[in-house]
Amino acid sequence: MNNEAVLRLFDTYADDAFRLAYTYLGSRPDAEDVVQDVFVKLIRSDVTISQGKEKSYILTMTANRCKDFLKSANVVFNDPFDDAVEAGSETEFDEDDTEMYEAVSELPDKLRVAIHLHYYEGYSLKEIADILDIAPSAVSMRLTRAKDILRKRFMGGSSYAG
Repeated sequence: MNNEAVLRLFDTYADDAFRLAYTYLGSRPDAEDVVQDVFVKLIRSDVTISQGKEKSYILTMTANRCKDFLKSANVVFNDPFDDAVEAGSETEFDEDDTEMYEAVSELPDKLRVAIHLHYYEGYSLKEIADILDIAPSAVSMRLTRAKDILRKRFMGGSSYAG
């Protein structure tokens, strides 16, 4: 892939790739390294990405690189929320947003990533399944488990039917 095309993809999708990597890894420097690896790999490859599939392709590459990173590294999650605030997000967090973000950041990795891709990136169950290379039913189960955990946290452990 030529450098100009990769630069256009970087300008368009680097923030999305960073957010996904950060969701996986909980570390700003590690997420930045993963994003850099993804785009360097694109520069060095002969891949042709179908029109309209660029974001999905890049997020799939990012998810796979994060999985490889987690397998190969001794990763310690310190305080991912503090890193996110320091990252200078353009989004202003109010108190409710901050509390929700903290709760989501405390979810187990698999659940946190599913929540991020579905609610923050807007992907369907099938698209998430393709990105993570799992069955759509597994994505659905992860979302259900994550919502149950969050519901218990915010509803004081009570059951909520709604």
